[in-house]
Amino acid sequence: MNFKTEQEKFWAGTFGDQYIQRNQSEQLLASNINFFSRAIAQTSGVKSVIEFGANIGMNIKALSLLLPESDIFAVEINSSAAEQLKNIMPEKNISNTSILNFSPQKQCDLSLIKGVLIHINPTELGLVYEKLVSSTRNYLLVAEYYNPTPVVIDYRGHKEKLFKRDFVGEIMNQYPEMKLIDYGFVYHKDPNFPQDDITWFLLQKS
Repeated sequence: MNFKTEQEKFWAGTFGDQYIQRNQSEQLLASNINFFSRAIAQTSGVKSVIEFGANIGMNIKALSLLLPESDIFAVEINSSAAEQLKNIMPEKNISNTSILNFSPQKQCDLSLIKGVLIHINPTELGLVYEKLVSSTRNYLLVAEYYNPTPVVIDYRGHKEKLFKRDFVGEIMNQYPEMKLIDYGFVYHKDPNFPQDDITWFLLQKS
């Protein structure tokens, strides 16, 4: 796999493998079910979903329960994670590639990215936004760390691996047809369904 940025190499390699072990539990699945039940509450008629940066499918497992009749597709850079995705979805629905190299072949009702934009080289965000928007015919759900201005934060001892900014504001500026219809926040100290401090935004294509 050819990579354009240092961040892609980082997630495709050993660090990405280690991430798999840290991010799978029954508690996370329960939190994800609660999260998505809120985040997609304003959608209707979702029969197909594509997730960018699916890892081993903890989000997909939750969505499969909430949207049991939907076809779900995944884009995942890490080969070990993509291999595990085969346990929960058809192999033909999995693209083991970088988001930067992914070429959308069809549109889904819902395009999703959660905790991934923060790890993408900021110089490539415009390209990623284009893929997110072009991959959906209706809804786009973005769930990331939010900051009103761009900042770079050390991530588990690594520099230039975590970036916070107003991703959705940039998407709406770049694509005026994407309209905000809902948003919310989930807190890491939620007593029942904790998540990282994620701000989520649901957009609809007009």
